[in-house]
Amino acid sequence: MNNLKYWIWFTQSIGYCTTKAKQLTFLYDSIEEFYKGGEQEWRFSGLFSDKEIENMSNTPLTAADEIIHKCNIHYYDLICLDSPEYPKCLFDIDDPPAVLYISGMLPDIDDRMSIAVIGTRKASMYGIKSSYNFGYNLAKAGVTVVSGGALGVDCSSHMGALAADGVTICVLGCGINYDYLRENAKMRSDITYKGAVISEYPPDTEAYGYHFPQRNRIISALSDGVLVIEAGSKSGSLITVSRALEQDASKKIFALAGPVDSHFDGSNMLVKNKVATLVTDYTDIIDAFDDIYVTSELDCAVRTLDEVVDVIPIKGKAPTDINGLKTNDLTEVPVHKDNLNLTEDESAVYYAIGFEPVHIDKISELVNLPVFKVLPILTTLELRKLIKCVQGRSYRLI
Repeated sequence: MNNLKYWIWFTQSIGYCTTKAKQLTFLYDSIEEFYKGGEQEWRFSGLFSDKEIENMSNTPLTAADEIIHKCNIHYYDLICLDSPEYPKCLFDIDDPPAVLYISGMLPDIDDRMSIAVIGTRKASMYGIKSSYNFGYNLAKAGVTVVSGGALGVDCSSHMGALAADGVTICVLGCGINYDYLRENAKMRSDITYKGAVISEYPPDTEAYGYHFPQRNRIISALSDGVLVIEAGSKSGSLITVSRALEQDASKKIFALAGPVDSHFDGSNMLVKNKVATLVTDYTDIIDAFDDIYVTSELDCAVRTLDEVVDVIPIKGKAPTDINGLKTNDLTEVPVHKDNLNLTEDESAVYYAIGFEPVHIDKISELVNLPVFKVLPILTTLELRKLIKCVQGRSYRLI
């Protein structure tokens, strides 16, 4: 908690949606150490422009104290980048928020299956009904529904999740105390009882247009997959999809089947270009995650769809028998296939991967190849159905 005010000071000085916050976590033991190093240390880090250093010099630490005081008054929680409870899936992106402001309780997003439901603010009745139904059924199946709290698709998916008494996360493009879309105030309040309303911006921050594309990277990072309900050719939802694929090239993208209509041009383009999988029902999404849709209640046994009510989907692999070995044993005894006609580099990467997920950076280190060379090899191995990408740019054997 001691580091919190320094991270808030950092955002007040430098801004949001920057890679520099994460870089500092690798360069310094704490953000407090960086702050107390002063201008000389800030220059020495090599990360900041003269203008940014001037901003840091001119931003008092008391500004952070005032923000913390405001949060305490409203009972908002705060999580900073180096907090133990900071979501790993969010930390893994290049530009994670330095601070998360939270109203409600953020679920254990790293261990719980989550789907982003996104689309236009000016949704058709078909889009409104569909987003509500997907939100309801996914939440009823124990999936966390993530969206942006806007009118149209966002609001309907949140409402569907709430109607199912499920968990939903609303990621705002403004401060959580700002009176954004007053008509949705009750919905945001209801969300805090079963999930969380979150933002990277201090509580009273207004909603500026450029905040929403920045906000989209958080929605995609928190989600195992992204469902596009209704999106035109210039929809902001396409930005969310783009950010999702930048964060994890194998992240699952879905698009609702829609008419050949300008309201669905963006959605249909995603399907046509094979970026998104066409879906008509929530079970299409559940089925796409058969490797992680499991529950701890039955010793990680895979659940069938008629058993999913009141079950929290846990990210993991269900036990199976392979040559008499249970899944738990496979982490120690990987089973690699023979006679695959792999190149030397492909073979090295393949045998560096076992049944426990291995991050791409670790694979790169093990095979002594740069990440940009490892990535296409991983793609090749995936296409040959030898390995599978799991959340956070990690890979495991199939």
